Amino acid sequence: MIERDGPLSLSRQCTLLKVSRSSQYYRPKGESAENLALMRRMDELHMAYPFYGSRQMMRHLRREGLKAGRHRIRRLMRVMGMEATYRRPRTSVAGPEHRVFPYLLRGLAISRADHVWCADITYVPVTQGFFYLVAVMDWATRHVLAWRLSPATRSRTGCWGRAWRSRWTAGAAFSTTSSSNGCGGR
Repeated sequence: MIERDGPLSLSRQCTLLKVSRSSQYYRPKGESAENLALMRRMDELHMAYPFYGSRQMMRHLRREGLKAGRHRIRRLMRVMGMEATYRRPRTSVAGPEHRVFPYLLRGLAISRADHVWCADITYVPVTQGFFYLVAVMDWATRHVLAWRLSPATRSRTGCWGRAWRSRWTAGAAFSTTSSSNGCGGR
Protein backbone atom coordinates (compact mmCIF):
# COMPACT_ATOMS: atom_id res chain seq x y z
CA MET A 1 0.00 0.00 0.00
CA ILE A 2 2.94 2.32 0.48
CA GLU A 3 4.22 4.01 -2.66
CA ARG A 4 7.83 5.10 -2.55
CA ASP A 5 7.34 7.63 -5.36
CA GLY A 6 3.83 8.74 -4.33
CA PRO A 7 2.62 12.30 -3.70
CA LEU A 8 2.97 11.87 0.09
CA SER A 9 6.27 11.37 1.82
CA LEU A 10 7.17 7.91 3.07
CA SER A 11 6.99 8.98 6.73
CA ARG A 12 3.51 10.55 6.20
CA GLN A 13 2.19 7.38 4.53
CA CYS A 14 3.53 5.28 7.43
CA THR A 15 1.87 7.62 9.94
CA LEU A 16 -1.50 7.43 8.16
CA LEU A 17 -1.34 3.62 7.94
CA LYS A 18 -0.06 3.34 11.54
CA VAL A 19 2.98 1.36 10.41
CA SER A 20 6.46 1.91 11.77
CA ARG A 21 8.72 3.69 9.32
CA SER A 22 11.66 1.38 10.03
CA SER A 23 9.69 -1.62 8.76
CA GLN A 24 9.58 -0.02 5.31
CA TYR A 25 13.35 0.18 5.05
CA TYR A 26 14.11 -3.30 6.37
CA ARG A 27 15.05 -5.92 3.79
CA PRO A 28 15.16 -9.44 5.30
CA LYS A 29 18.40 -11.31 4.78
CA GLY A 30 18.42 -15.02 4.06
CA GLU A 31 20.40 -17.59 6.01
CA SER A 32 24.17 -17.63 5.56
CA ALA A 33 25.90 -20.43 3.67
CA GLU A 34 27.26 -21.72 6.98
CA ASN A 35 23.77 -21.90 8.47
CA LEU A 36 22.41 -23.61 5.35
CA ALA A 37 25.11 -26.29 5.58
CA LEU A 38 24.38 -26.71 9.28
CA MET A 39 20.65 -26.96 8.57
CA ARG A 40 21.25 -29.65 5.96
CA ARG A 41 23.26 -31.72 8.45
CA MET A 42 20.61 -31.15 11.13
CA ASP A 43 17.95 -32.42 8.71
CA GLU A 44 19.99 -35.58 8.04
CA LEU A 45 20.40 -36.13 11.77
CA HIS A 46 16.70 -35.54 12.38
CA MET A 47 15.83 -38.28 9.87
CA ALA A 48 18.17 -40.69 11.66
CA TYR A 49 17.35 -39.55 15.22
CA PRO A 50 13.88 -37.93 15.25
CA PHE A 51 13.87 -37.85 19.06
CA TYR A 52 16.82 -35.40 19.24
CA GLY A 53 15.96 -32.02 20.73
CA SER A 54 18.21 -28.98 20.54
CA ARG A 55 20.53 -30.21 23.31
CA GLN A 56 21.17 -33.67 21.87
CA MET A 57 21.43 -32.20 18.36
CA MET A 58 24.07 -29.76 19.64
CA ARG A 59 26.07 -32.52 21.33
CA HIS A 60 25.99 -34.70 18.22
CA LEU A 61 27.11 -31.81 15.99
CA ARG A 62 29.94 -30.94 18.38
CA ARG A 63 31.14 -34.56 18.30
CA GLU A 64 31.32 -34.18 14.51
CA GLY A 65 33.41 -31.03 14.89
CA LEU A 66 30.70 -28.48 14.02
CA LYS A 67 30.55 -25.59 16.48
CA ALA A 68 27.06 -24.33 17.19
CA GLY A 69 25.41 -23.23 20.41
CA ARG A 70 22.15 -24.57 21.72
CA HIS A 71 20.20 -21.37 21.08
CA ARG A 72 21.37 -21.27 17.46
CA ILE A 73 20.39 -24.92 17.02
CA ARG A 74 17.01 -24.23 18.62
CA ARG A 75 16.42 -21.22 16.32
CA LEU A 76 17.35 -23.21 13.21
CA MET A 77 15.13 -26.11 14.31
CA ARG A 78 12.26 -23.65 14.70
CA VAL A 79 12.96 -22.14 11.25
CA MET A 80 12.96 -25.62 9.70
CA GLY A 81 9.81 -26.69 11.54
CA MET A 82 11.78 -29.49 13.17
CA GLU A 83 10.57 -30.85 16.49
CA ALA A 84 11.68 -33.77 18.61
CA THR A 85 9.22 -36.66 18.59
CA TYR A 86 8.51 -38.17 21.96
CA ARG A 87 5.52 -39.31 23.95
CA ARG A 88 3.60 -36.29 25.09
CA PRO A 89 1.30 -36.33 28.09
CA ARG A 90 -2.41 -37.07 27.71
CA THR A 91 -2.28 -37.75 23.99
CA SER A 92 -5.07 -40.32 24.11
CA VAL A 93 -7.58 -38.16 25.97
CA ALA A 94 -10.30 -37.08 23.55
CA GLY A 95 -11.73 -33.60 23.61
CA PRO A 96 -15.26 -33.08 24.92
CA GLU A 97 -16.60 -32.24 21.42
CA HIS A 98 -14.94 -35.26 19.80
CA ARG A 99 -17.46 -37.84 18.61
CA VAL A 100 -16.62 -41.42 19.58
CA PHE A 101 -17.45 -44.02 16.98
CA PRO A 102 -18.15 -47.61 18.09
CA TYR A 103 -15.61 -50.29 17.17
CA LEU A 104 -17.73 -52.54 15.00
CA LEU A 105 -15.26 -55.45 14.85
CA ARG A 106 -15.18 -56.05 18.62
CA GLY A 107 -16.06 -59.66 19.37
CA LEU A 108 -16.13 -60.61 15.68
CA ALA A 109 -14.51 -63.99 14.98
CA ILE A 110 -12.44 -63.59 11.82
CA SER A 111 -12.72 -67.06 10.37
CA ARG A 112 -12.05 -66.84 6.63
CA ALA A 113 -10.21 -64.91 3.96
CA ASP A 114 -11.86 -61.74 2.61
CA HIS A 115 -13.88 -61.46 5.83
CA VAL A 116 -12.13 -58.33 7.20
CA TRP A 117 -9.71 -56.02 5.43
CA CYS A 118 -7.60 -53.23 6.83
CA ALA A 119 -5.89 -50.28 5.19
CA ASP A 120 -2.95 -48.19 6.30
CA ILE A 121 -1.17 -45.14 4.93
CA THR A 122 2.27 -43.91 5.86
CA TYR A 123 5.03 -41.87 4.28
CA VAL A 124 8.51 -42.87 3.22
CA PRO A 125 11.20 -40.15 3.19
CA VAL A 126 13.24 -39.97 -0.02
CA THR A 127 15.87 -37.54 -1.28
CA GLN A 128 13.43 -35.07 -2.84
CA GLY A 129 10.67 -35.22 -0.19
CA PHE A 130 8.19 -37.96 0.67
CA PHE A 131 6.35 -40.79 -1.01
CA TYR A 132 3.07 -42.06 0.41
CA LEU A 133 2.66 -45.81 0.85
CA VAL A 134 -0.87 -47.21 1.01
CA ALA A 135 -1.55 -50.88 1.70
CA VAL A 136 -4.76 -52.92 1.90
CA MET A 137 -4.47 -56.24 3.77
CA ASP A 138 -6.65 -59.21 4.62
CA TRP A 139 -6.74 -59.81 8.41
CA ALA A 140 -7.28 -63.56 8.27
CA THR A 141 -4.49 -64.46 5.84
CA ARG A 142 -2.25 -61.40 6.45
CA HIS A 143 -1.84 -61.04 2.67
CA VAL A 144 -1.36 -57.65 1.07
CA LEU A 145 -4.26 -57.29 -1.38
CA ALA A 146 -3.10 -54.05 -2.97
CA TRP A 147 -0.52 -51.37 -2.38
CA ARG A 148 0.51 -48.13 -4.04
CA LEU A 149 3.55 -45.87 -3.66
CA SER A 150 2.93 -42.34 -4.85
CA PRO A 151 4.31 -38.82 -4.43
CA ALA A 152 0.75 -37.49 -3.91
CA THR A 153 -1.94 -38.49 -1.43
CA ARG A 154 -4.59 -38.56 -4.16
CA SER A 155 -3.53 -42.09 -5.10
CA ARG A 156 -4.86 -43.41 -1.77
CA THR A 157 -8.22 -44.00 -3.40
CA GLY A 158 -6.54 -45.61 -6.40
CA CYS A 159 -5.02 -48.30 -4.18
CA TRP A 160 -8.25 -48.93 -2.30
CA GLY A 161 -10.26 -48.97 -5.50
CA ARG A 162 -7.87 -51.50 -7.01
CA ALA A 163 -8.34 -53.80 -4.03
CA TRP A 164 -12.13 -53.38 -4.07
CA ARG A 165 -12.38 -54.24 -7.77
CA SER A 166 -10.10 -57.27 -7.53
CA ARG A 167 -11.26 -58.92 -4.29
CA TRP A 168 -14.51 -57.48 -2.98
CA THR A 169 -17.10 -59.98 -1.76
CA ALA A 170 -20.45 -59.18 -0.19
CA GLY A 171 -20.40 -59.06 3.58
CA ALA A 172 -16.73 -58.16 4.03
CA ALA A 173 -15.87 -55.68 6.77
CA PHE A 174 -13.34 -52.92 6.29
CA SER A 175 -11.14 -51.26 8.94
CA THR A 176 -8.76 -48.36 8.42
CA THR A 177 -5.82 -47.24 10.51
CA SER A 178 -3.22 -44.55 10.23
CA SER A 179 0.43 -44.98 11.11
CA SER A 180 1.88 -43.01 13.98
CA ASN A 181 4.27 -41.28 11.59
CA GLY A 182 1.97 -41.23 8.58
CA CYS A 183 -0.46 -38.73 7.15
CA GLY A 184 -3.74 -40.61 7.62
CA GLY A 185 -6.39 -38.61 9.37
CA ARG A 186 -4.68 -35.26 8.81
